[in-house]
Amino acid sequence: MAYQLAEFPVLTTLLLCCGIGLMAILLIPAEKTRPIKIVSAVFSGLTLAISIYLYAAYDRQLGGFQFVEHVDWIPSLGIAYHNGVDGFALPMLLLTGIVFFTAVLTMWELELRVKEFFALIFLLVAGVFGMFMALDLFFIFVWFDVSLFPMYLLIAIWGSTRKEYGAMKLTLYLLAGSALILPAIVYLVAHSGSMTFDLITLMQGQRFTPGQQRLAFLLLYIGFGILAAVFPFHTWSPVGHVAAPTAVSMIHAGVLMKIGAFGILRVGIFLCPEGWHYWAPLMATLAVCGIVYGVFVGLSQTDLKYVIGYSSVSHMGIVGLGLSTVTVDGVNGAVFQMFAHGIMTALFFSSVGYVYDRTHTKTIADLGGLGRIMPRAASFFIIAALAGIGVPCLASFWGELVVFIACVRTYPVAGVLAIAALAVGALFMLRVVQKTCYGPPVEKFANLPDVSLTMAVPRVILVSVIVLFGLFPGLLFDMIHTATIQLLAG
Repeated sequence: MAYQLAEFPVLTTLLLCCGIGLMAILLIPAEKTRPIKIVSAVFSGLTLAISIYLYAAYDRQLGGFQFVEHVDWIPSLGIAYHNGVDGFALPMLLLTGIVFFTAVLTMWELELRVKEFFALIFLLVAGVFGMFMALDLFFIFVWFDVSLFPMYLLIAIWGSTRKEYGAMKLTLYLLAGSALILPAIVYLVAHSGSMTFDLITLMQGQRFTPGQQRLAFLLLYIGFGILAAVFPFHTWSPVGHVAAPTAVSMIHAGVLMKIGAFGILRVGIFLCPEGWHYWAPLMATLAVCGIVYGVFVGLSQTDLKYVIGYSSVSHMGIVGLGLSTVTVDGVNGAVFQMFAHGIMTALFFSSVGYVYDRTHTKTIADLGGLGRIMPRAASFFIIAALAGIGVPCLASFWGELVVFIACVRTYPVAGVLAIAALAVGALFMLRVVQKTCYGPPVEKFANLPDVSLTMAVPRVILVSVIVLFGLFPGLLFDMIHTATIQLLAG
């Protein structure tokens, strides 16, 4: 696999933007809320700019790992500060940059403990960026945990709807996943024949036995899969979505859940390909269970956030289904779906968050006629719903299409079940749109303000990304494909 050292540490610069932004926020007095928000917007905007630069500068002809940085840290233990990105990581960095920047702008009206909120958001996102770019197993594990710890405080302090319960359940589940990942990493390093945590070295130079790969892959699949809401370890996710404040829901569903799927791909599949093949039927079974479960449990929900939460479980099942096919199309579609779902759910939660802040209710039956009362807010919600049901020319359509084609070829019964379940889910989502956005307006909400032009900016950015990659999916597929063909060829 191609391997290109960077002339300038762009990836470290991306991390430094989060670190410097965090330090700047901590140095500003807590009562200076506007400067804190401006600093947060500037540094999150810088991370978006750098992620766009990396996406544009990546050499698709060469492929492989590029912008690589390598500095030995603890040579005696084989641990190094080793970063690099390929066709799998770059879409995730771009996704994180977009969701991070729009989440900061979405919380522009926040008044409660502004300094602590944005400081924790920056710490969380630093862990996410680090996880996506790390090529050393030790740092992958460290960044994974860094991205999880702030979630408890962000939900417990700024959340709503059983926020303490949601925060605790989320934390316990994700720590349980972390407790499986660490033994798997230690097990692989111990049986590698050489003391190194370097992912590339382990992938290219070491050969684990089929039994070792099966055991390690199962631990990694469950450990990372908990964060990816793999059935039946998903129950923390809808509860966490509902309890979290708007920006945290955006980052939680848009980015954090992708860390789980990315970890399965980057560590489990890269290091244990035979374990991947062996457990693929189980992955397909659990993915279909998650898709069907998410759809039919979502049908009974009366809370908008719960509807989106269970929809996320179902859509993340599509990612797992694509990875389970062990095909080029399946992996391409899975990674594309990770990106598209992240943008779509960020727009969903951003739209619902605005409605909740004005109406103080997320109950579907209490809402109605939002299209007349708040036409701009309703428009953003409708576009997110259309993307969620896979309407052509919106980004989610392409990931679902390619995954289902690969799945029907590999697991015909599973493919038919998944498609049928999502068709039912699409009808229900349209029903939710009809009940909330159309019909007679609710009288007590008749004079509520619509989304201002300033507050519309983050939603417009998310809509633009959904439409851009819906009309030109090759912009993403071409990059993902460079990594997929090298992975499967290897």
